[in-house]
Amino acid sequence: MKPDWSGRFSRRYSKRGARIMARDLRGKLRASEAAFILLAIVVGGTAGLLSVLQGALARTLQHVLFALPPDGRLSGLGHLHAASLIVLPIGGLVLAGFGLMVGARRRRLVDAVEANALHGGRMSLPDSLVISGQTILSNGFGASVGLEAAYAQMGGAVASIGGAWLKLRRSDQRTLVGAGAGAAIAATFGSPLAGAFYAFEIVIGNYTPSAIAPVAAAALAGVLVAQTMGVQPYLIDATSGTGIETHHYLIYAVLGAVCALLGIALMRAVAVVERGTRRANVPDWLRPAIGGALLIPIALVSPQVLSAGHGALHVDLVLGAPIGFIALVLIAKSLASIVSLGFGFRGGLFFASLFLGTLIGHLFAAGLVSAFGFEVVDPRNAALVGMAALAVAVVGGPMTMSMLVLEATHDFSLTGAVIAASLVSSTIVRELFGYSFSTWRLHLRGETIKSARDVGWVKTLTAGRMLRKETRVIPETTSVAAFRRTFPLGSTSRVVIVDAQGLFKGIVVVPAAYAENVDLNEAVAALATARDVTLTPDMDISAIMGQFDTARTDELAVLSEDQRVLGVISETYVRRRYAEELEKAQRELFGER
Repeated sequence: MKPDWSGRFSRRYSKRGARIMARDLRGKLRASEAAFILLAIVVGGTAGLLSVLQGALARTLQHVLFALPPDGRLSGLGHLHAASLIVLPIGGLVLAGFGLMVGARRRRLVDAVEANALHGGRMSLPDSLVISGQTILSNGFGASVGLEAAYAQMGGAVASIGGAWLKLRRSDQRTLVGAGAGAAIAATFGSPLAGAFYAFEIVIGNYTPSAIAPVAAAALAGVLVAQTMGVQPYLIDATSGTGIETHHYLIYAVLGAVCALLGIALMRAVAVVERGTRRANVPDWLRPAIGGALLIPIALVSPQVLSAGHGALHVDLVLGAPIGFIALVLIAKSLASIVSLGFGFRGGLFFASLFLGTLIGHLFAAGLVSAFGFEVVDPRNAALVGMAALAVAVVGGPMTMSMLVLEATHDFSLTGAVIAASLVSSTIVRELFGYSFSTWRLHLRGETIKSARDVGWVKTLTAGRMLRKETRVIPETTSVAAFRRTFPLGSTSRVVIVDAQGLFKGIVVVPAAYAENVDLNEAVAALATARDVTLTPDMDISAIMGQFDTARTDELAVLSEDQRVLGVISETYVRRRYAEELEKAQRELFGER
């Protein structure tokens, strides 16, 4: 049989043509701002669709497991049979089995915030699917966690994969990831402004002029897709009460401070419980099941403590509830969230903090009535302000939460009070705690980031990458006279001193060996400096500059684990590289190509 040369040529030509088309598309998207906005719209629509699907999966799971009515929500029920709560520990076992099956314990799962802060927006689709699956299972089996983490994760992952295929610049990649995550949140709440600010404040880490259009377009696309599919946003019928007067701002600022302190306590409690379970040597696979069992007595107080709390927020905010019951639910819901996250269920505190904030606001208004004998602030307004202030304390993003209230109530005067309380809450948390919930958990894992602001370039500028390998080395027993003969003035500036085994013993500045009062017969090692202050190859540029400040010298040696010299780094070079990268980051901030 004759070979099919024409068929082979045709296939080869088609593959080559596809590569050329892909290359041209990448070039256009990299060069054109309009094309990048269109890409953001596609990403936003996809993120909105994925949010709808994930929410549907979790709600379907709840309806099946808890036999919910067609339009009912788990946390909005008046009561649940005690027997049905056995689902909670079973869900813990299912979650553990899922984690073992996908190898989640062996992975370091990276979310959108960490990806943008440390990895230039690079995310893994398999890891994102694991996070999404764990969150859906946790929420679907009734644990007191929200789905917002899964929504933002998949929205960011879709953006990251598309940006990686198109080989976008680092700044564009980060912007696209923020747009995807923000669009997912916008679709969830039916709030494009809140979604856009979520992208800026939580995922990107700053407001960049070049990112406004693509992020806004993505958020609008996400909301449009969700509305087209007939999905009701989480916040509905959230109307404000009486008008806001000037003195109310001061009162709501106090409410913001209260929410900040309670938010810090909530985050620390989650960390304490998680650390305690690990110190108790409880097997990882058993922790969620134990947590599920502990949730049963809490859930017997009220079903409002289960799931994220969407239905409960609607019931308490719109229909109202007795103050005693609100106080009881506040304590129970806080305990349920602490137990759920501390014992290994996957999810976030975004919506839980919104729900808890409304309860705090109600209690705050009732407390003022008890103190003064009359209604000082409208309880519904206080609930909405508390909702935003506690969410800012836990999640971060004062403008995100303020826009959420604005788009829910369409009340600009109330939004002003919300902004005031949110800023107070945010300031106190930064001063006393320093982290939001997402970055606090990264801190517990050993990271030092406090926001999604891009510090990845700092991590990549390590001593191992910046060292100068062509280093002059001489034994420590060499005399000053022999040193002078080997290294005349002007031949080099620094020489590394090593012992007989080749281990580092210091750095000699060549001019120091030519001083008038130097004994020519003494060992040159006596002139060595920077003996105790050295660098390791994995030190980033921030740590390197700190070492230079400590050593008060111009050059430092980079040593291996066995104390052998790999090279040297000068302070001048380090400062120049830092300034160059800082200037580059500043140009990207303002959209300069």
